[in-house]
Amino acid sequence: MPPPSEPLASLPSVDPDLTPAEDRPGPGDIGALEQWVRLRGITEVECMVADLSGIPRGKILPARKFLSSLRDKGLRLPESVFIQTVTGGYPEDDPIDIEDRDIFLIPDPTTVRMVPWYEEPTAQVISDCVYRSGEPVSAAPRHVLKQVLALYEAKGWHPIVAPELEFFLVKMNDDPDYPLEPPKGRSGRAETGSQAYGIDAVNEFDPLFEDIYDHCEAQGLDVDTLHHEGGAAQIEINFNHGAPLALADQVFLFKRTVRQAALSHKVYATFMAKPLEGQPGSSMHLHQSVVDTATGRNLFADDAGEDSSLFRWHIAGLQRHLPEAMLLLAPNVNSYRRLVPDWGAPINMHWGYDNRTVSLRVPYSDAANRRVENRLSGADANPYLAIAASLACGYLGMIERQEPSRPIEGSAYSRAHALPRHLPDAIERFARARGLREVLGEDFTKVLTSVKWAEWDAYQHVISSWEREYLLLNV
Repeated sequence: MPPPSEPLASLPSVDPDLTPAEDRPGPGDIGALEQWVRLRGITEVECMVADLSGIPRGKILPARKFLSSLRDKGLRLPESVFIQTVTGGYPEDDPIDIEDRDIFLIPDPTTVRMVPWYEEPTAQVISDCVYRSGEPVSAAPRHVLKQVLALYEAKGWHPIVAPELEFFLVKMNDDPDYPLEPPKGRSGRAETGSQAYGIDAVNEFDPLFEDIYDHCEAQGLDVDTLHHEGGAAQIEINFNHGAPLALADQVFLFKRTVRQAALSHKVYATFMAKPLEGQPGSSMHLHQSVVDTATGRNLFADDAGEDSSLFRWHIAGLQRHLPEAMLLLAPNVNSYRRLVPDWGAPINMHWGYDNRTVSLRVPYSDAANRRVENRLSGADANPYLAIAASLACGYLGMIERQEPSRPIEGSAYSRAHALPRHLPDAIERFARARGLREVLGEDFTKVLTSVKWAEWDAYQHVISSWEREYLLLNV
């Protein structure tokens, strides 16, 4: 962070009875955003966007300059920030004939929060991106999600989501050639076996989790329960259900929060889909439902409390289109190491009631809470794009009135593998998905496929330790 600038003039303190969520400005309320910054004596502001990989990018500037920029579109980035690979490179081809023009950051007042791990009073705010004409940047992941939500809104539908996010704690590792290892906890020993739902296993890192919860509370991140998952030092935190854009913002900020908190305790937190050999992968399960915008009634249940036609159509859309959308749910070469049988991750598009071996699990619930859990997405996915993809596939099923297969009983791992097995397969399927291209945008589709081919090409230049171990002296 840059050196702190001179604090703004002191103003009355914030109402202590307001929660971090309640005291944030409303949509488009620039005046309230200015007041929010002034009331807290903010010295620095981080203006962020999520790139295609979900990496925070943007600018850090003194609060006075941030406030002056709100009135004159003073914050700019090159549009190529959204055509950057996870390695920091760029595709050799030009997917949409970009001129690398300036794009303008438009802070969303509803997303402003304190950054709790800095000593200086620092704010962070998520921005939307537009061209000089005011036209939104089509490749910006937050805009892609907003496009999908607009389709629902036009039908009088309002989607509700609840993400469940897994991650591993690992020992600090400054050499990428060495495998990652679980860190030592308070006992002085590292985990070696599965401690799923273990209370004492979580308490091994209790000071870290206290910091995570404190940081989340300070930012108004609506996290719910925490528990130990099946991997060594693997944790899951669930979010309370809510509006998709707000939840995507929260997941985006949460991943950064966990990494920062872990660093302060001398460990890494990783959201890689499969960071450790011989351990399960990390997912981002997504519970989703659709309510009537006018009445708030859950449209996934009929008047008798049974599964509605809209619910069946939604599941059918997920079954048909999610294999084409895997590039957004499993976006990296490592993602496909998670999607293997018998490791708690799905391998096909079956659905069932309270069945954790399928891709689409329907928990038993009353009519008001009827929902489907999409278990495909990895923790490494960009939350904006993963939520956009899942809702887009369900939307296509609803407007096309597709019918799903019958729900299965028993293990889906005994059924055929029907998902992409590696990144090139996912890229090719996505590029051919005409329905998804229309919903998500042609320019976005071209940019994403171009970036992912560039990442695959970069990966192809890497010689792995497996190749050195088994091929060096044997072939």
